[in-house]
Amino acid sequence: MKVIVIGATGAVGKAVVEELGQRHEVVSVGARGGEYQVDFADIAQVRDLFAKVGKVDAVVVTAGKLHFAPLASFTPEQFHVGLNSKLMGQVNVALVAQEYLNDGGSITLTSGIVAEEPIRNGASASMVNSAIEGFVRGAAIELPRGLRINVVSPTVLQESMGSYGPFFVGFEPVAAARAALSYARSVDGAQTGKVYKAW
Repeated sequence: MKVIVIGATGAVGKAVVEELGQRHEVVSVGARGGEYQVDFADIAQVRDLFAKVGKVDAVVVTAGKLHFAPLASFTPEQFHVGLNSKLMGQVNVALVAQEYLNDGGSITLTSGIVAEEPIRNGASASMVNSAIEGFVRGAAIELPRGLRINVVSPTVLQESMGSYGPFFVGFEPVAAARAALSYARSVDGAQTGKVYKAW
């Protein structure tokens, strides 16, 4: 299969590329690295990306920015970081991918454990991750041609504990390679509308 991985240069994305690359042709996409570059918050750039890559069998997104801060000081502009990037960026990819996926193809998005297990300073992250999962459940019943859509919900990664560890005290981190297996289940499996919990 031919698979696009958007966010291929991040901690999860690198592991997903390695895992899927054992069986599939992987097209790596990043904000600044990879074979192609895209700001997926801009749907025009997403359309341009797919026009260049052409028909594919699967699309995986492991990218998206979020802002962490105490709720008392959160501003609407800070909420829009996650809404514009992690939420609408992934929705943009899913909308455009429909036109370029071969019959029976799949879309795999990324949410996160805080959709179910909130943390301090993470109100925006909980909101955005929950919205992504809601979008996937809603989209799954409407996609044509046997297309599938799922979402992977990772916990904090071992590789990211240096940056995010203080937010996730008491959480058991997982290796990126272990999280990547959930993406493989989505791409190589048969389910749709599923939240794969990598924790």
